Formats: sequence, C-alpha cells, structure tokens
Amino acid sequence: MSLNPIRPWRNIERRQSRQIMVGSVPVGGDAPITVQTMTNTLTPDVAATLDQISRAAAAGADIVRVSAPDVESTAALRQITRESPVPIVADIHFHYKRAIEAAEAGAACLRINPGNIGDARRVAEVVKAAKDHGCSIRIGVNAGSLERHLLEKYGEPCPDAMVESGLDHIKLLQDADFHEYKISVKASDVFLAAAAYQQLAAATDAPIHLGITEAGGLVAGTVKSAIGLGSLLWFGIGDTIRVSLSADPVEEVKVGYEILKSLGLRTRGVQIISCPSCARQGFDVIKTVEALEQRLEHIKTPMSLSIIGCVVNGPGEALMTDIGFTGGGSGKGNGMVYMAGKQSHKMSNAEMIDHIVELVEKRAEEIDAAEAAAASQAAQ
Repeated sequence: MSLNPIRPWRNIERRQSRQIMVGSVPVGGDAPITVQTMTNTLTPDVAATLDQISRAAAAGADIVRVSAPDVESTAALRQITRESPVPIVADIHFHYKRAIEAAEAGAACLRINPGNIGDARRVAEVVKAAKDHGCSIRIGVNAGSLERHLLEKYGEPCPDAMVESGLDHIKLLQDADFHEYKISVKASDVFLAAAAYQQLAAATDAPIHLGITEAGGLVAGTVKSAIGLGSLLWFGIGDTIRVSLSADPVEEVKVGYEILKSLGLRTRGVQIISCPSCARQGFDVIKTVEALEQRLEHIKTPMSLSIIGCVVNGPGEALMTDIGFTGGGSGKGNGMVYMAGKQSHKMSNAEMIDHIVELVEKRAEEIDAAEAAAASQAAQ
C-alpha cells in the first residue's frame, strides 16, 4: 500500500488479495508488486538462457518466465532452475506432459491455460505434479486465444468473455483442491485489458498478474503498457507485472520498474528528474542524462537526482531531490551542485558527470550503511 499522509492525493490503496509463493518470492497480499520478464532465447541453449536470466535479475527482475514447448526445453529447465538467481515460471501451452516435466525439473510456477491442457483428468495430473513439487500456477487468459464456445457466445473477445474464461479455469483448479494460483486476463487492446482486469478484480481474491500482451516495440510498447498497467496499478489492481516488448527482456524490466517507481509502489536505483532541454540550457542535458543513466545502472539504493539545464526550474527541482545539478546562472561553463535540496558547491560542466557519479555512489554507501546499522540495532 502506498500511503502519504502529507500528500493524500498520492495515496494508492491496493486491492486485498490472497498471497501465494512463486518459489521464494511472495505474490499478492501485502507483498511488494513483483516485476517479471520472459526469456526469448531457445530454452535448450542453457548458457544463453541463463545469461539472459542473470542480466534480467541484475536489472531488477524478481521472477523470469521461460518457454517450455517441447521435451528438450523441459529437460533444459532442470539446469536452468538450479542455476537461476530468481524463480523460474515455465510457460506451457497445450501439452499437459510438458507441465508435469517442468514441475519435476524445478519450475517455481507453471503458466498454463487449463482449458487448453485437456480434460479434467489431465488437469488433475498437472495439479498433482504442482502439489508434489511445490509449484504455483498462473492461469493465463489471452484475448487472442479464447475458447471457441465463448467466442460464439459473445461474438468477439470482450471483458465478459475473458473473465468468464478465467473463472472457469479457476474452478478447474479449485475442483482439484488447488489454491496456489494467480491469474491474468491479457489483451493487446488497452481498453479491453483494463476493463477485463477491473471486472476480474471484483470477481476473485486471487493474486492478479498484469500485462498488456503483444504491446509492440520499445517506444510504442512502453507507452501502451504505461497507460494500461499504470491506470490499473493507480487504482490498486495488480500484484505482479510484466511489460511485453519486442525488445531485450532487460528493457521490459527497466520499464516495469519505472512504472512502479512513478507511482511510488517500488523504489530501486536512481530516479533521474531531468528537463527536456531548450536554448536556455547551460550544458547538454540530453547527452548528460544518457551518460548518467548508463553510469548509474549499478546503483540499487533508492535515490533521486535532478539534472536541469537552467535556473528557471533547476533550484526548485533540486529542493525535492537527494542530489541535483543546475546549469546556467552567472557562472558560464559551471553549474551548481545541490545536496539534500541545498546549494553545496559549483562544478564545471566538463567534470560534472564524473563528479555526480562519485556523489551518488558515496550517498548510496551512506544510505546502505545507515539501513544496515538500523537493522542490526532492531535485531538486538
């Protein structure tokens, strides 16, 4: 829950859901909203798949999904799940045996569409494997693959059809006495997805996995996902998210975190507040921000940094950030460095990037040390 007593207009009251475990990661309840991505390597290429998982985890991914379409893939999962730094969700379509194999191989969760797995006997076999191996299950409803009888009933993919599909699948699991599940109702249409998720949230207390499926490339997909996921998260819906982009999975993680950070739902790394730049700028804002984003990727400590080109808005933005740099003013070729909202010292534009990186790294160390000391004192 994001509650701000000083600025109540920033409050977000999350929907109350049950909590399940995806490996060691809690999803739902009062757990932090988790960020997911999915590998796009060939799963039997274990080295490439593990490399991509590790890069995603380093960027902040809490959970990673891996496709398991064939026997070779489920066989590879055994090594992947053993060496992965984060829990692995096995993506299963159609063949129930792949789900059983994935559970046996150590998957923390099975992403299935129970309606595509087969009859109740096969669903029961998958549930037994999940129970035996401590797997949770994600019910994945997609507007592009709704059951034929629902399309005939409703005429086209619509929120009612998607939610009915999801609730039918929930019943299949509940009838098999399985309750460690989460659910998604994804669509590439933002309006359809948002409406379906709102309806689903009112119909079940299961943890909800948010996503705008097949959102597009990096720019278009980011915009669609920010609108769709952001609006739902703002109103308290969603326990775990995946931003679906035709891009490197690491970019999905970055965008997902930025969406959560913008709503105050997760904090990780340096949040840079920067101006779009104009003729007033005292230094090249765009190139500076690009360089700082790359140089500060390794910082995981939550911190705010303002990079403003001139004194029109720079001092005001610096008041609200941990560290700030404002260009322009009387000193040509120099800018003002702000620490904790107050003017600290001047720095030449030519040296400011290295200097800001040093300041951020030092401040991160101070914050981490203070938190560790507080935790140690609390444990005594």
